[in-house]
Amino acid sequence: MPEARVIPLDGRSESPRRRKSDKAPPAGDAVLDPVAPPAEASDLERKLAGALAFVRRRITGDYPIDDFGFDSDLTDSLILPVLRPLYEKYFRIEARGMGNVPSSGGALIVANHSGTVPVDSAMTTVALHDHHPAKRHLRMLAADLVFTLPIVAPAARKSGATLACNEDAERLMKAGELVGVWPEGFKGIGKPYRERYKLQRFGRGGFVSAALRAGVPIIPCSIVGAEEIYPLVGNIPTLARALGLPYIPITPFFPLLGPLGLLPLPSKWIIEFGEPIETDKIGPEGADDPMLVFNLTDQVRETIQQTLYKLLLARRSVFF
Repeated sequence: MPEARVIPLDGRSESPRRRKSDKAPPAGDAVLDPVAPPAEASDLERKLAGALAFVRRRITGDYPIDDFGFDSDLTDSLILPVLRPLYEKYFRIEARGMGNVPSSGGALIVANHSGTVPVDSAMTTVALHDHHPAKRHLRMLAADLVFTLPIVAPAARKSGATLACNEDAERLMKAGELVGVWPEGFKGIGKPYRERYKLQRFGRGGFVSAALRAGVPIIPCSIVGAEEIYPLVGNIPTLARALGLPYIPITPFFPLLGPLGLLPLPSKWIIEFGEPIETDKIGPEGADDPMLVFNLTDQVRETIQQTLYKLLLARRSVFF
């Protein structure tokens, strides 16, 4: 019958083959414990334990969901792990300026929008969660169309997205959440490839009004690389109107290559967060001043545009 391992009261394991009276190994020699599991096994066990705990929480309903439908447990355990390989291996994204994003309290991230399919918003979410010291969740403001699509709508809600309206944005920022907005909307992601990195209009500046009323900083965010994942060379407006979509894209590979044409090109990305524009000193009454709102909107837009030009000048290659 094999000897049992002896576990002393001090928590250290003593091998049954060597007692205290045995000769100690020479100094500097490595002592291998034949009973200890390899590092790979322990890592696998940790992942398996995490997966089983996730399943248990989903079955018992032991997970929080806020008033907007955000499911942080599902986001951390399932959605972000699915997006992470795209971020790290496929687009090889480099995140810069994380120190400009506060570790706590409300703030508004304002970014350029591009890429035919809005992958840039999802990648910005991964950047802030994985590379910010506070691992912050980004609460995205999405267009009405997103919440009418099957599968996409519930996934967007559970990942933290909400309707792009001032009321929801103000509530989130006053509650200390990090809110993300892409003011170009469909005009940004659906623009032709020849107009890449040229910002479209930022609307009426509703996001600035929301930030002023909440008294939170506005952080410009510039994204380089997303323009090249689906180079838009044409559109089918008649079919788009019939389907109720903003556009039906034509790229060099879609619809020519069918489903294979939906694979994004592996461009190299940079996401840079700029210096925050403080609004707390202006006060919430500033939201009622149209000229002030216009000037702040133009300042944010110009900051993003100039940063894009700077990043493009420093970029040596689209894919490397």
